[in-house]
Formats: sequence, structure tokens, C-alpha cells
Amino acid sequence: MNPTRVLSASRAASAEWRKIRTLPASWAGAAVALLGSLLITVLNAYAVHADPGAAAFTAPLEVAFAAMPLGTVGATVIGVTVFSSEYAGERQITTSLAAVPDRVLTLAAKAIVVALSIAAIAAVTMPLTIGTARLMIGETVNVREAITRCLGAALYWILSGLIGLAITVFTRSGVVPLVVLVVNSSVVSFSLLLSKISPLGFWMPDMAGRRLFGGVPATEGGLGTVPGALVMAGWTVLLLAAATAAFHRRDA
Repeated sequence: MNPTRVLSASRAASAEWRKIRTLPASWAGAAVALLGSLLITVLNAYAVHADPGAAAFTAPLEVAFAAMPLGTVGATVIGVTVFSSEYAGERQITTSLAAVPDRVLTLAAKAIVVALSIAAIAAVTMPLTIGTARLMIGETVNVREAITRCLGAALYWILSGLIGLAITVFTRSGVVPLVVLVVNSSVVSFSLLLSKISPLGFWMPDMAGRRLFGGVPATEGGLGTVPGALVMAGWTVLLLAAATAAFHRRDA
């Protein structure tokens, strides 16, 4: 590999890392994932502890993972704002492209930083929520199952953040992607509604990968964990490739 390109890639990733740390929206996304998931876990665990016989979820893992959709919201916020911030205010995109003219490299650096940031948030959030649920409820946790579900959920978060990044490349503004993706992941899933009338709904990214969280019952026509993960990853790669092509060809 060309040493000059490697150095350019390193500089681009370093610059994107510095930028993401200065974005208030990135910290807001991290707070939603970490603090939001922890708060929901505490509330659910308290309900279980107060009346375990009447609770829908009694196992610590189920209580903790019931809060994980908030992490998807946080990951989406990070993925969207990392790109949309370039076009806000004074349009920092012109400065960014002056520093790193290679647009493919710029977008790749953003994708890497988004993925690593979300992975770091997941590495803190998931053990913390599981530990909190375990402490409040008092039941044991299967370590192997916990690790497997954490890895699956972290992958779902990362892919969701990258999909948010890719969609924002097309819109430039983060308003529409944020509204649509946040509503889809937290209020009502459009893919879930579509799956009620057509099997195509199960092949949409969020529905395909939902079993990565574990504990999700199989449904008729739904995809298994591994096939679903591959479909969601395929959507992510396809959207990022299309976003890269669009970003490379158009004016800043």
C-alpha cells in the first residue's frame, strides 16, 4: 500500500476523531445510549424487584436488553450528525475537503470513527446496564449468553449508525434522517408494519437484524440471527457504497 495514502488515511481519521469529540450532538447521542438505557433499566429492574410475580421480564438480561433500543437511537444520532454537521452554519465541508481532497477517504474516515465511537459506547453501556439489572434483581446471569447478546446488539448499533451516516450523505441535512430513523427505531417501525402485509418487511435493515439483540422470538417469514445480520450488513455496505459514489461526483 502507498505510504502516502496510509499517512493521509491516518490524518483523515485523526481529524474526524477530533471533530466528533467537539460535536454536542455526538455527546447527546452518547448520553441517550448510555444514560437513557441505564435509566430504563433501573425503572424496569425496580418494577421487577417490587413485584416479580407480575413482571413481564424477570431475568436481568431481559430487563437490560429491553432498554437497548435507546442505544439504537443514540447510534443513529451520532451517525447522522457526523456528516450533517459539515453543512451546518459556516459549512465546514469546504475546509474539510481542502484539508483532505480525497472524498472517498474523507467518508471512509467518518465511517470508521462512527463505528469505533459506537462500539466504545456499547462497551460501556451494555455491561453497566446488565450489572445494574443483576444488582437490583439479584438473579444470576449466564456470562456466555450475555457476551453473545452484547456483541450482537453492539453490531446492530454500529450498523444503524452507519446507515444513518449513509442516508445523511444524500440529504446533507440531518433533520429528515433523524426524524425518520429515530421514529422508526423508537416509536413505530415502518418495516414491522410492512412485514404485516408483505414478507419484504423482514428484509428491511432494522427487521432483518433485530434478532441480533437475542431473546427475540422467531416469527413466520422472519430471518434468523445470522442471515438477518448478513442482510443488515449488506444494506449497510450498499448504502455506504451509493453514498460514496454520490459524494464523490457532486459539488460540495
